[in-house]
Amino acid sequence: MLTFAGLDIGGTKCAITLGRATDHDIDIIAKTSFPTASTPHETLQQLLHELDNLLEQHPDDKTRLQTIGISCGGPLDSTRGLILSPPNLPNWDHIDVITPFQQYFGVPVGLQNDANACALAEWQWGAGRGTRNMIFLTFGTGMGAGLILDGRLYAGTNDNAGEVGHMRLAEDGPVGYNKAGSFEGFCSGGGIARLAQSLVSRRLEHGEQLPSFGSLDTITTKAVAEAAQNGDPDAVQIFREVGRQLGRGLALLIDILNPQKVVIGSIYARQQELLQPCMLEELRKEALPGSLSVCEIVPAGLGEQVGDYAALSVARALYLKG
Repeated sequence: MLTFAGLDIGGTKCAITLGRATDHDIDIIAKTSFPTASTPHETLQQLLHELDNLLEQHPDDKTRLQTIGISCGGPLDSTRGLILSPPNLPNWDHIDVITPFQQYFGVPVGLQNDANACALAEWQWGAGRGTRNMIFLTFGTGMGAGLILDGRLYAGTNDNAGEVGHMRLAEDGPVGYNKAGSFEGFCSGGGIARLAQSLVSRRLEHGEQLPSFGSLDTITTKAVAEAAQNGDPDAVQIFREVGRQLGRGLALLIDILNPQKVVIGSIYARQQELLQPCMLEELRKEALPGSLSVCEIVPAGLGEQVGDYAALSVARALYLKG
């Protein structure tokens, strides 16, 4: 029995998990979270303090602690353990997040961006278990990917592999990743809301009846999804477009990387019934048949808990690396 610790650093919240692992499984035995402080120093000090408290409450696990994994939104430098000014973490510019924990706890510490960490979690314990080539897509607030290629995480030359949200799928469309018509523009929580806002704006401009999922200022992705599930034709059409663009983006990835599985989290996992038909229709038109035939597309096996396991998967991968 081995113990790993995971730290997730987010723009609004930080979370800490302790996990007990066997060769193939892990059980989360403790978890705590707190709002992200206003400065990097305060946040790191609180993370250190809260992790120390959790380990004091579990003395056997403190003795068995092998490694600590840290998950955070990019950009970052995983080799040097630096967080490099992520958009959701103001003032986190070249912040060393590894050294404080390494010095205090005396164990190796690893850092990965959140998409890579989720990919490792799904590969080790979720829907991607047993594969050698797997893509994980976040499909949440944004659209990012973690790549498992030939049995290991592929992060690229400077940790920028997997930024699939930046791919342009159409000449025009909702803006995501600062690019109109991008994969993230169509396939993200913000993208779905922006598609709905565009529809409402056109209706207002022509004096037509507004859809059921809210006014221009109150539209949310959740409201659009609920309306689609209840059969609202406008909301259903929005999700059809999102599904179609998801298929286009997946076709590019499948043609280039030839994966065994694509695991998709968050919105796809919750709205698979709405998104899958148009996604598959587009995939059959766009992807190479031979590559598509060996690729399974599934929702995240860890479901809404994938984030809880993400940083722990970084810790375990670091342990296995030796």
